[in-house]
Amino acid sequence: MSAPPTLTSPLLSAVPGLRHAFFTRHGGVSKGIYASLNLGRGSRDDPAAVAENRRRAAAVFGLGPEALNICYQIHSARVLTADGPWGDARPRGDGVATDRPGVICGALAADCAPVLIADGHARIVAAVHAGWRGALAGVVPEAIRTLSAMGADPARMLAAVGPCIAQASYEVGLDFLQRFENTSPDAGRFFAAGADPEKRQFDLPGFVLSQLRAAGVTRCEWVGHDTRAEADSFFSNRRAVIRGEGDYGRLLSAIALDG
Repeated sequence: MSAPPTLTSPLLSAVPGLRHAFFTRHGGVSKGIYASLNLGRGSRDDPAAVAENRRRAAAVFGLGPEALNICYQIHSARVLTADGPWGDARPRGDGVATDRPGVICGALAADCAPVLIADGHARIVAAVHAGWRGALAGVVPEAIRTLSAMGADPARMLAAVGPCIAQASYEVGLDFLQRFENTSPDAGRFFAAGADPEKRQFDLPGFVLSQLRAAGVTRCEWVGHDTRAEADSFFSNRRAVIRGEGDYGRLLSAIALDG
């Protein structure tokens, strides 16, 4: 059995002593709308299939599924620190950071922006789930503050935003734009004209990258790929809603320190 295919960030790949992966929807055992590497324990997929998918994903890091530290994601700015594997626990939050080998920091997404961050010198890593609510709430700068409190330095950090919904696929209303402008006066630059005067197109990866840079992480990148548009490779909440599918799989983005 071959390992699930993954995408990587050139920035993070250059850091010795860590592994990272942006998983696609391929390489698992789930069926139907969840085919095939669905990592979402909160989905209505067969739990046994999700468990096997978790095992396969963790094996990419040379670890067991108990090492997968993934929050019960709540679209918040809460970032947790982990001093060991969580096993089956799912603490509520949207980011997890660690300075311990043997822990896989993971974030699930299906259009939201997953963010992997590392300070190779301090040997501290994090995975963050940044949907629009979490991004607006400040989960990205909170992750940088958490890592800094652990001994990392934003000037040394590298960050990669994984596959997520791209601006061309992310139509929103004027009320959505107003929420961002109420919080961030320059947020309008991340909204392009929509199909009609009442619509806009939101640049989620661009907004997240701007937050990273504002927090001092100047070496950051988006690995590309539009989850909504690339149905053969990625799960997408918005695409599932448009198709009336009722549920959707979750993609994993993960990072870990070598032992």
